[in-house]
Amino acid sequence: MIDIKTFTVNPLQENSYVVSDPTGETCIIDPGCMAESEWESIKAYIDSNHLKPTHMLCTHLHFDHIMGCGFAHRDYGLDIEGNMADFNLYKQNHIYMAAFNLSADTLPALPQVKDISTTDAINFGNHQIQIIPTPGHTQGGVCYYIEDEGVLFAGDTLFQGSIGRTDMAGGDYGQIIRSIRQNLMNLPPSTHVFTGHGPSTTIDYEKKFNPYI
Repeated sequence: MIDIKTFTVNPLQENSYVVSDPTGETCIIDPGCMAESEWESIKAYIDSNHLKPTHMLCTHLHFDHIMGCGFAHRDYGLDIEGNMADFNLYKQNHIYMAAFNLSADTLPALPQVKDISTTDAINFGNHQIQIIPTPGHTQGGVCYYIEDEGVLFAGDTLFQGSIGRTDMAGGDYGQIIRSIRQNLMNLPPSTHVFTGHGPSTTIDYEKKFNPYI
C-alpha cells in the first residue's frame, strides 16, 4: 500500500503530492509551493513520518508545478525529473510568473532537469511508476501511473469534468484530446485520478461525465 498526502499550494491552488510506501521511500510530485511556509508544511510531513525522498517527479514544467523544486533540492538534494520537451517553459518560468504578477526572487534556484522522455517507468520502494506521455497541455506533459495501486497522477492533462487548457505556449487541443482518449481512457475504470488542480476523480467518472471526452 502507498500513502498519498495532498498539499494545495500557491495562488493558483496547485496540488502537490507526497507519495510513500512502507519502505519509507518517497516521491514528491509537482511541488509548486511558492512560499517557505508552504514548503515547511510539506517538509514537516516528510520528516515527522521519517520518510526518505528519492524522486521529484514533475508532470510538466509550468511554473505553478515546479517552483517548489528549489526547496526540495536544497533540503533533500533532489533534481527535477521531467520531460525535456518542456525545457523552454522551465527556462522562461519568470516570464510566465510575471504574467500572473508573481516573482521567483525569494525562492531557491531551480535544480537541473533529469530528462525522462525515453524512460518508461521509475522504481521507488516496492512500487513501479509508469510514465504515460500525454502531450497537449504542454508538449512534454506526462502522467504517472501506479498500476498495482490503481492510482494516476494526471497533472494538468485531466481534471474532474474538464481538461487542461491549451491556449498557452506548447498547447494543442487536438493533441490533449488524443492523449486522454488513447492513453488514459483505456486504464481500469476504478483508477483514482489525482489532478493538478481541483478534486480527484476516477477514469469511470470521466468516461461518463466529462464533456470533452
